[in-house]
Amino acid sequence: MTQTIAPRVRTLVLLLLAATGLLLAGAGPVSAHAALTGSDPQQGAVVEKAPTQVSLTFSEGVALSNDSLRVLDPKGKRIDRGDPANVSGTTYAVKLHSGLPDGTYTVTYQVVSEDSHPVAGAYTFSIGAPSQTTVSVSGQEAGGGVVGWLYGFGRYVSYAGFIVLVGGAAFVLACWQRGSGVRALQRLVVTGWLALTAATLGLLLLRGSYTSTGKVGDVFDLDLLGQVLQTKTGAALVSRLLLLAAAALFIAVLFGAFDKREDDEKRDLTFGLAIGGTVVAAGLGASWAMSEHASTGLQAGIAMPVDILHLLAVASWLGGLVALLVALYRAPADTPLPGSAVRRFSRVAFGSVLALVATGIYQSWRQLGSWPAFTGTRYGQLLLVKIGLVVLLVGIAWISRRWTARLAETVVAKPRKATEGSDGEKEHATAQAGASATASAAASGKKGASAAVSGKKGGGSQRADQLARQQAAIDTARQKQERDADPNRFGLRRSVLAEAGVAVVLLAVTTMLTSTEPGRTEEDARAATSSSSAEASSTGALTLDMSFDTGGEDGKGVVRIDLDPARVGGNEMHVYVQRPNGRAFDIPEVKVAFTLESQDIGPLPVVPDHIATGHWSASGVQIPVAGEWKITVTVRTSDIDQTSVSKNAQIG
Repeated sequence: MTQTIAPRVRTLVLLLLAATGLLLAGAGPVSAHAALTGSDPQQGAVVEKAPTQVSLTFSEGVALSNDSLRVLDPKGKRIDRGDPANVSGTTYAVKLHSGLPDGTYTVTYQVVSEDSHPVAGAYTFSIGAPSQTTVSVSGQEAGGGVVGWLYGFGRYVSYAGFIVLVGGAAFVLACWQRGSGVRALQRLVVTGWLALTAATLGLLLLRGSYTSTGKVGDVFDLDLLGQVLQTKTGAALVSRLLLLAAAALFIAVLFGAFDKREDDEKRDLTFGLAIGGTVVAAGLGASWAMSEHASTGLQAGIAMPVDILHLLAVASWLGGLVALLVALYRAPADTPLPGSAVRRFSRVAFGSVLALVATGIYQSWRQLGSWPAFTGTRYGQLLLVKIGLVVLLVGIAWISRRWTARLAETVVAKPRKATEGSDGEKEHATAQAGASATASAAASGKKGASAAVSGKKGGGSQRADQLARQQAAIDTARQKQERDADPNRFGLRRSVLAEAGVAVVLLAVTTMLTSTEPGRTEEDARAATSSSSAEASSTGALTLDMSFDTGGEDGKGVVRIDLDPARVGGNEMHVYVQRPNGRAFDIPEVKVAFTLESQDIGPLPVVPDHIATGHWSASGVQIPVAGEWKITVTVRTSDIDQTSVSKNAQIG
């Protein structure tokens, strides 16, 4: 039975890892967590006089470097001077050279939000009148490419290492102390420590390139590494490495001095290890809480301790689950996992689930802010997937609890059957014992005679040792076969294996969730953008945003129409195409048509000129009469992928 189970386990693990890799690969670049909510000059604006500075306003504070804000003239030459600075609140500005000629200028920005994620983007404005520009910002991307993928994979490995390290050690200390001598569990916890340490070092090296150039060659740039060490994220990673040194000492004591002590002597050391391990585990959890979502936004002082508790609950449940799986499959036959250890873990897992529910509800409220954000934001959609996986995991855990109860009943029934058997059974057992003793004596006599003969020939002791080893191997195999033949233990193995499989996918979704813009932030950015559009409309300009999906690869985006002054007669029209994450999206073709259906006028076609990456413009767009016009935009993202979207708007 064991021979048939092991290949299935390996195959399932490989499939789960492959599914996890696909999830991570499909995640794409990290979404911006600080959204651009305003700018001066505004996106697409045409100003009469050259501004003295360009200012950008974000939804939250950001970290700047010397090249975070750049302004380029139509030929691609930088016209900003000095370093960018914070002028007020979440508004940042950079000075411009004087005497700028008319034309279209490009503003690019690449900053790091307070929750450690890079944010990049670009837009254009014009002085006097729009013009052609040689600037291309199609490659303006933060957190993408090979470095972005490696950084995302490192984050996943670091979470997995933390869960295995903390959960495995907690399982040994709280549920099965004799497991400290089981090599499979020792290797599991040490592997978790090595994975977390290696991932932390990798993230520290990748961080500089990840938040700036995105080039693989800059991973070992010492100047970038020095800049990272001065940031909040760099300090958190270094703190994590120091805590991992303390964790190594904890592991050495747990699998060294603690394992060698007798059961009665372990009690005092258990308390000290529990306190020390909890402190180290909480510190490791704090290295995430102090630098990511929990450290910014609403109620940060409450959110960080809640986030630490959430991480510890995840580790206790999922990490303990992995340790239980290893113990069920890899524990030696002479040290089988007792039912009492499974019951203890069941209680620990139940408490962890309660903590997860309580902390998860608070985190969901804090990061979403409204019910529509569940379906209207990417963060909310991923959160729904995570909730579904947790519910599935709890359902499988309920099945595991039933197998645990049956296993416990079997363990109790066996001694009772041995002590309360019938007289015939006792006589049969006595007869078997006598027969065994007779056989043993006969075997001993034969072995003695054989040893005497072999001793004369030499090598008798080697033969005896070989026979002893063979007999020990046979006994061990028999014990393992008897243990594996238990249907309750086999059922528990399968349910725990299923739990572990769902947990792998759950961890991948959670990693993606921590790299996605919170729903509350996304909605705030939308509100700010809407307010800006409404303000522009009140001055006579019209702004319309329309989402599109051509159905092909990379076919989703948002098209924005700016019509100024949105009245009868000639109008200035600008068309901006962006990806869902807000970056400029260069596509092969954009066409616009105006239709006044109430008076059967149109469609009046307009083909705007390409100005810059993701920016088209047309002058003298004639609107013959006032009314509610249907504005239709046709976008083509490839040779065959095309779609049309439309909105109605009052013009004139």
